[in-house]
Amino acid sequence: MPDPNKTILQQANAAITAGDYEGFLAHCTEDTQWTFVGEQTLRGKQAVREWMRTAYRQPPQFRVEHLIAEADFVTALGSITMTEDGQAVEYAYCDVWRFREGKMAELRAFVIKP
Repeated sequence: MPDPNKTILQQANAAITAGDYEGFLAHCTEDTQWTFVGEQTLRGKQAVREWMRTAYRQPPQFRVEHLIAEADFVTALGSITMTEDGQAVEYAYCDVWRFREGKMAELRAFVIKP
């Protein structure tokens, strides 16, 4: 039986790759908190929306290698390709999502250039 939180994350990521950022944000709580470990923390849906506006000028492409779910958490391991200065740049990532009431409430993102 599929894990509902995994399904939510897959739907949210599909929205991002389609350029539907509001569709993605519909899967987040209003008080969502995103921590990019070693960089910055975004607090609230509006802060995430503003970050996406600049970071995702072109929709990113995800390659999820593993989705691991336990209790209210889903961990995604894979790679993400983003456009920076007109060039495709690939990163390895590990995202740890905490869910609350069927929405993504918290992200701890570990992102590196391999």
